[in-house]
Amino acid sequence: MSRLPEHSRAGAAILAAVALAGGALLPSSANAAQQAHGPHSVTVRTTGNLYGTKAVYEPFQDARTYRRPPASYRPVLVEHVGRHGSRLLSSRKYDDLLWQLWQIAHADGGLTGLGEQLGDDLQEIMAIHEEVGYGALSARGAAEQQGIAERAVARVPGVFDAAVADGAPISIVSSGVDRAVDSAENFVVGLQEAYPELAPLIQPQVTDRDLLYFHDTDPDYLEYEESEQLAAIDDALEQLPIIAETARDVVSRLFTAEFIGRVDAGEFDLVDQGKGKTHLKSVVDIASFVYELYVIAPGMDQDAAVDMSPYMSDEDAEVFAYLSDAADFYEKGPAFAGSDVTYRMAHVLVDAMLDSVEAVAAGEEVPAAEFRFAHAEEIIPLAALLELPGSTVQQPEGELFDYDVNPWRGAQVAPMAANLQWDVYVGPRGRTIVRMLYNEQETAFPDDCEPMRPGSMFYTAAELTSCLADKR
Repeated sequence: MSRLPEHSRAGAAILAAVALAGGALLPSSANAAQQAHGPHSVTVRTTGNLYGTKAVYEPFQDARTYRRPPASYRPVLVEHVGRHGSRLLSSRKYDDLLWQLWQIAHADGGLTGLGEQLGDDLQEIMAIHEEVGYGALSARGAAEQQGIAERAVARVPGVFDAAVADGAPISIVSSGVDRAVDSAENFVVGLQEAYPELAPLIQPQVTDRDLLYFHDTDPDYLEYEESEQLAAIDDALEQLPIIAETARDVVSRLFTAEFIGRVDAGEFDLVDQGKGKTHLKSVVDIASFVYELYVIAPGMDQDAAVDMSPYMSDEDAEVFAYLSDAADFYEKGPAFAGSDVTYRMAHVLVDAMLDSVEAVAAGEEVPAAEFRFAHAEEIIPLAALLELPGSTVQQPEGELFDYDVNPWRGAQVAPMAANLQWDVYVGPRGRTIVRMLYNEQETAFPDDCEPMRPGSMFYTAAELTSCLADKR
């Protein structure tokens, strides 16, 4: 994967590809993947998860199956970076806009029976947000972080035993955004519950936006966010016929045909009463906002029981999950072949983690553990930079992201509380080795990195310094 090329023709190429395909995004079905619609067609099919990057967190591997480090090696350091845990809606937006529309439809007799039910659920969702706070960590999100911390202690207890014995500090750093701050605080709760003697060693939380919120500070990436190239992708995705078809399927279960006709006629242009930046104008807007509530509901299930599944079938959710995955893939992930603008900024995290590994190898004093808390906008680029599973394939210009040919899945790459951990060990004569866990699953470093022996999940510090040189 390499630097961003010139993209003056990108928008036209992408839209032309959609035109060539007849906008072919195939409906989800058992045989959809078998249908051939030419080289530029895009297929939606069962993916096993309907929630994209809003999927709630579960560890990807049973810790009892982890491989043991070589004999005579002891764990000395944990390097960690994670996304915040499950959260509520980031701002008053989707819920507010749907509530505005619902009130109009209710007054005008434009609701179906299911649509009437939606009003109660919208009120419940808004009440939860008024109580807990928009953008706040949910109760499930707090539990996710506490669980990851407890499992980290159980995985390498020697690190924490030595920390207590030696008085070695434990570093806590966040982006400074509320849900990352809360994630860090709950992670600390998990550490202290698992090992109370760690409490005096845990340093006060500090903020580092350049390290953990770099998507908002990197000038090249900020330019890319506003580029015609990315805007063309968004347009191409929204123009796929299956999006409009699926949206109408969702909306027709909630509103009468007469009321939907008013939407189609352009009667409404509602603006959210939060930041005032999001509009509701179309049937696609309505269905998209319903999906946004559908995907956030599982993560707030411990705050209140709101079941959004009646409003979106699995088949409908698959289509909107594809749309969400495709947008995240281009905005934050591997994106276009020949470009690294979406992920090269993650080198600051590789730098920070590798610096600590090299310090251990040099016999220098380091914290017992460094725990960092960020966002999907950091974890997704980091996964692409390190060529982690699912993030190894870029998309040629002129061809839309396609589940059939690209393994990228938001729920696998960056679910809520997604995390990357490096366990560092020291052995005879100070030899230092590292194992990587991605969402708590043992994971190989990029192919250019050679493990200690074939099939091993342990790499020498010297090897990582060499093979990750282009990631720094």
